Amino acid sequence: MKSYFYKLLHDYLSLFIRPSFSITEISPQHDGLIALFRNYRASVYYPESKDIRIPESVSRFSSFDDIRDFNPDIILLNGNLHYEPDILSMLRSLHEICRHKTRLAIIYYSSLWRPLIRMATALHLRFRTPEQNWLSHEDVDNFLYLAGFEKVRKEFHVLCPVYIPLVSAAVNRYIAPLPFFRHLTMVNILVARPLLSNKSDTMPSMSVIVAARNEAGTIEELIKRIPRMGPDDELIIVEGHSTDNTWEKVREMTIKYSSAMNIVSVKQDGKGKGDAVRKGFGLAKKEILAILDADLSVAPEDLPEFYRAIVDNKGEFINGSRLVYPMDAKAMRFFNMIGNKFFAGAFSFVTGQRFKDTLCGTKVLTRGNYAKIAAARFYFGDFDPFGDFDLIFGASSLGMKIVDLPVHYHERTYGTTNISRWKHGILLLRMLIFAARKMKFI
Repeated sequence: MKSYFYKLLHDYLSLFIRPSFSITEISPQHDGLIALFRNYRASVYYPESKDIRIPESVSRFSSFDDIRDFNPDIILLNGNLHYEPDILSMLRSLHEICRHKTRLAIIYYSSLWRPLIRMATALHLRFRTPEQNWLSHEDVDNFLYLAGFEKVRKEFHVLCPVYIPLVSAAVNRYIAPLPFFRHLTMVNILVARPLLSNKSDTMPSMSVIVAARNEAGTIEELIKRIPRMGPDDELIIVEGHSTDNTWEKVREMTIKYSSAMNIVSVKQDGKGKGDAVRKGFGLAKKEILAILDADLSVAPEDLPEFYRAIVDNKGEFINGSRLVYPMDAKAMRFFNMIGNKFFAGAFSFVTGQRFKDTLCGTKVLTRGNYAKIAAARFYFGDFDPFGDFDLIFGASSLGMKIVDLPVHYHERTYGTTNISRWKHGILLLRMLIFAARKMKFI
């Protein structure tokens, strides 16, 4: 039971603890979990000497100053909340050594399983640990809030903690994550981020990436309407094999407005919006990255709100939401509206974070966080032709805080949409199922 159970925990944690990450486990009662991360840059913390066997590759720290110097990406608490006599003090101490990138990963157990856990301990089916606190989800959230942390996502796992051929895998992978059944699971895994102020003497600048295909009629207005946000913003327009004169218009406007704004214009090498967005991100030089659609359905004037949300650390991935404010009469067709609402609910279920609208083209994040998503793209592979969804799934799987920002949605005034309702809807559904198998049904 022990080896199977800890292999499950390792698989669940591996969703957001990637091989390039560093990890510190706080006061483990045994080496059952940290030993599985021995090929990572791993460490454990003990405030005093304790007779526990750990792999030679795992560092051992005796003070929080050591952890601060180690600067881990992940601080892991495996069951600590159940036996820590002063949870709030412990969390506040951890908060003091956290940096913006740090994520707190907490494993705690459902009180529904308390009798069975005690029985398993008595029968030596699990490591003996001194559980004395049995906390509700609300208790844990409140401790985190008081200590200066913010919950990013929470997952529910394990209905069958013992290995039964075929049965265990089917139950734990496909049934445990489902609504209703997840409330009966044994294991809760919560990811939190420290709430820290952005201390900087200078304001960051923004790179606005626009993928433009057959949008000749909107290019000049788009450039004129981009507001100034940071001290040295830039606009990157990636033209995507248009059949009208979009490229000629882009080049003309780049020259015309070169004295008013830093504009970079390039032609796309591959195909699809996703390829264009990635090319734009690769050219970006500023601290904050934004995606804006060229059709002006989301007003460029909304971008400062996204900028403020990032600068004020309201979130790490700011996602535009078109389904809050009233929209223009012909901005979104009825079946598109139904599809948007369905995918918003489905994405919320799969990612463990709330979405009101996943299909809005306006999204903002820092260049540093984009680099993390790009480095971890191997986990999902190159599966997204739109460029929006590998960002969403990547940000969620890496424990980034995703925040919806309501925008006004306007009717297109030039040309026709490049999106095929049914063809791309089916493709998006396939992508969602693929991501669900990688993130939810593990």
